[in-house]
Amino acid sequence: MDVSSVHLRKRKQGKSGRISLYLEFYKGAVTQPDGKAKVLRDYEYLNLYLDDKPRTAAEKEHNKNILELAKSIKAKRELEIKNGQYGFDSCVKAKALFLSYFKAEAEKKSKPGYPGNWGSTLKHLTRFVEKHRSVRVTFREIDKAFCEGFKDYLRDEATTRTGKGLSSASQGAYYGKFKACLNKAIKDGILSVDPAKGVARPKIVSHKREYLTFDELQAMAKAECRNPTLKRMFLFSCLTGLRFSDCHKLIWGEVEQYGDGWRIVFHQQKTKGLQYHDISQQARELMGEQGAADDRVFFAISKYSAYLSIVLREWVLKAGITKHLTFHSGRHTFAVLQLENGTDIYTLSKLLGHREIEVTAIYADILDKKRREAMTERIPELSL
Repeated sequence: MDVSSVHLRKRKQGKSGRISLYLEFYKGAVTQPDGKAKVLRDYEYLNLYLDDKPRTAAEKEHNKNILELAKSIKAKRELEIKNGQYGFDSCVKAKALFLSYFKAEAEKKSKPGYPGNWGSTLKHLTRFVEKHRSVRVTFREIDKAFCEGFKDYLRDEATTRTGKGLSSASQGAYYGKFKACLNKAIKDGILSVDPAKGVARPKIVSHKREYLTFDELQAMAKAECRNPTLKRMFLFSCLTGLRFSDCHKLIWGEVEQYGDGWRIVFHQQKTKGLQYHDISQQARELMGEQGAADDRVFFAISKYSAYLSIVLREWVLKAGITKHLTFHSGRHTFAVLQLENGTDIYTLSKLLGHREIEVTAIYADILDKKRREAMTERIPELSL
């Protein structure tokens, strides 16, 4: 039912000497079964108070300022109603606590024990409202300024567990979950307009990703490495796209024959998402002889260290490659080679276990750059 009028009301609070200010929304009347009319009202308590009997000039000035503030809130509500921008189907729904609603959505969207991006977004939203708002923030208070504020918080203040600032990819992912929750609230009839409309999503900043061409990968495969397990593990990453953390914790119980080939079924270390990952026969051969179900595949490497970085660098130089490669370059190599050989961006996103397609799209940009270079640099200039 539409709100037809708003009134500023006062209520004395016992013996405290304070007067509470609140808004009363008149929503019309209905006829009850006994034939009597019932007036429908709703209320918004402003958490603003007047001194009951101001004596000093300061107390009188306080009352004047508080009353002006309350009147401005009343005028804002009236204007929102008049322009159809009030944004809520009912005042009762408007009072719903946003964080409680988001938490419920996060629990529905996440797997038990693996909160993922929804859980991380809830953590950052909670910190944002604790610092800049109130933990009892309602849907009525979710406006464009709130959305801009949360986006700025992710960019300028939010940190990871290690105290580092969030990557642009993480900022985009968390803001995306926030937006998804607002869209769900619209479907549930809590919001009738999108408060984030016109607020641009965080831009994902593309950093240079070093990768190997197929010829360079072939050179790496032929070159000698003084740590054979590191060599097998890195080439395995290039052929499967697995991160170091996932290669390191991979056990034989996660490897299974599937049809005529092989696949690994594992939870990604970073996202905790369950992955069904088909691998080639050559990738399987790089894993070596099968061990017990609980044995790690690449058991000879206990952790990634400065020593392994040096060994990898030596191996790269022996292959005649001058690029600054890290173990993660194997994952980048897998992504670029997949795209070069016709894999579409959506399939690649699944293979890499990305939750956001924007993250995968960075590899498509790399491929586009290579194509531009091929067109502009590799054909010699004509003598005209």
